[in-house]
Amino acid sequence: MPHATYTYAPAESAQGWLRRAETWLDDKGKGAWIAVMVLGFIFVWPVGLALLAYMIWSKRMFACKHRPHHGPRGRNMHRARAYAAHAAARPSGNSAFDAYKEETLRRLQDEQEQFETFLERLRAAKDKAEFDQFMEDRAKRAAEGHNTAEVETPDVDKTEEA
Repeated sequence: MPHATYTYAPAESAQGWLRRAETWLDDKGKGAWIAVMVLGFIFVWPVGLALLAYMIWSKRMFACKHRPHHGPRGRNMHRARAYAAHAAARPSGNSAFDAYKEETLRRLQDEQEQFETFLERLRAAKDKAEFDQFMEDRAKRAAEGHNTAEVETPDVDKTEEA
């Protein structure tokens, strides 16, 4: 009879199970977190309280979808961006590529400065146009008010003479 040996994987740790549950809830969204928290309060209130504390501590309660650093996939996005910026500054060892990279980065920085200057001029022009429109409207109102006062003033004088 052949002898078979079986190896059993150790029981999954609590941390692995919790991590999977956290990822699953993150995938489902904030509504799933709130539903689990409410159910925790209903059935075992300390569990609901613990979930509420965790949601506030981990900033899941106040996270917005447009913030890329929250959620399961973007949790360490700021670290990845910092690493990428640091890696871009390091020389690659290829002098031709490093010269090209330096020239391209300088060109992009110049273009960014030109674009920011353009936006500043555009904002100034918009502000000037809005101010000119305001002054024009104000002058029209003042002229209309002055014309109305001139028309009414003779009528008042006539009534006083009679």
